[in-house]
Amino acid sequence: MITIKQIQYALAVAKTLHFKQAAEACFISPSTLSMAIADMEEQLGIKVFERNNKQVIITPLGQMVLAKARDIKLQMDDFSKLGQVQAAPLSGPIALGIIPTVSPYLLPLVLPKLKRSYPNLRLRITEGQSSALIDQVQQGEIDMAILALPFDVGGLLSFKFWQEDFYYITHADNMSADKREIDAAELVQSELMLLEDGHCLKDHAMAACKLTSNAQYTMKVSSLSTLIQLVAGNMGSTLVPHMALGQLLNSNPLLAKAHLNQPSPHREIAFIARPNYSGVANIERLVKVFTTALKRTTSTA
Repeated sequence: MITIKQIQYALAVAKTLHFKQAAEACFISPSTLSMAIADMEEQLGIKVFERNNKQVIITPLGQMVLAKARDIKLQMDDFSKLGQVQAAPLSGPIALGIIPTVSPYLLPLVLPKLKRSYPNLRLRITEGQSSALIDQVQQGEIDMAILALPFDVGGLLSFKFWQEDFYYITHADNMSADKREIDAAELVQSELMLLEDGHCLKDHAMAACKLTSNAQYTMKVSSLSTLIQLVAGNMGSTLVPHMALGQLLNSNPLLAKAHLNQPSPHREIAFIARPNYSGVANIERLVKVFTTALKRTTSTA
């Protein structure tokens, strides 16, 4: 009979395409992993992997086996967490993914409150871009993730807890101190700096301003903090989400801001999880904590 451990070992090989790395990830020896995979393949009567000294290839039939294996692992993971439903709220481990244009601004607001309200909660936080986090949720590598919408979540459940607009940030010399609103038509696109491709914040900002991907504002920058430093150096302007204003601007006299006067909201923040995830009640509790913490920031804009 094929065991859960063999399934886990096969999925580790499929992820790394390297037997030694897969063995290290599973905390076993390469020979133990290799024998377990060979035994599984013998029971199935097919080759899942073709391997030599240089590479590991997943066979066409192996792809089908691994797809079934992922489903089985997800079901077992959810089955093993059924006991948490009966436990005290938010009293166990949760693996949470979060995008980098949200994590540094949201986590300082919510983590102290979570620690006070749910001292037994054990969060394991992974930062990554939206597409990578969606894949990790689907594969069961993390329990849930926090993304900015709109974004194709691939059939996963979404629990929205915040919506916000963007603010135009420029050098103080380039905008009058009494200006509070700015229309997209007023933006000098040749000077607008946005994050590099792959960050959903860039897509949301472009959609809010009705910009095209062919304009000359693409930057190889992956951090909002870096963009703000460039703006402070009068290198251009940028767009920043509401929740990041306080931390990024920090009353810097070199910076000026104005609300982007386009149809709201410009983006929404949500938890995503698998449809059969057993901890939906915990997500609903997290939504309440996060919403309460974020509402305190609205007076800073």
